Amino acid sequence: MPFIRTHVPQDTPAATRTAIVQGVHQALVDSIGMPPDELFNLVAGYAPGEFACSRTFNGVARSDRVVVLEITLRRGRSDAMKRALYAAIAHNLHTLAGVAPADVFIFLHENDYSDWSVGHGRFAMDLVRQRGAPG
Repeated sequence: MPFIRTHVPQDTPAATRTAIVQGVHQALVDSIGMPPDELFNLVAGYAPGEFACSRTFNGVARSDRVVVLEITLRRGRSDAMKRALYAAIAHNLHTLAGVAPADVFIFLHENDYSDWSVGHGRFAMDLVRQRGAPG
């Protein structure tokens, strides 16, 4: 179950925020096989001056409209899957929300089931075992 924190310029319209969430979600479903019902994305706006970034780091020409995505998920995806995920997110955000691909900044935090509680204050691994998944 990935958990996404999406940071957008504060003046990003609600419809664009929704399109960004949908684009990220569809990329996760298509590229890493995430189940479609695992949608958890917290969107926050940042005001001018609240996010400082290099406009030219690593040879990428960024605008002042950078969308930052922090994706926390269980470890185990290959580098090829991650490459496909990043490309799909950039493509979807450009197509669905008009975000320039150069303005999509993504980073992953990987962890294990033992690092999650997703309801009732229960250890997520217990929930997985209840469903009969290998543990």
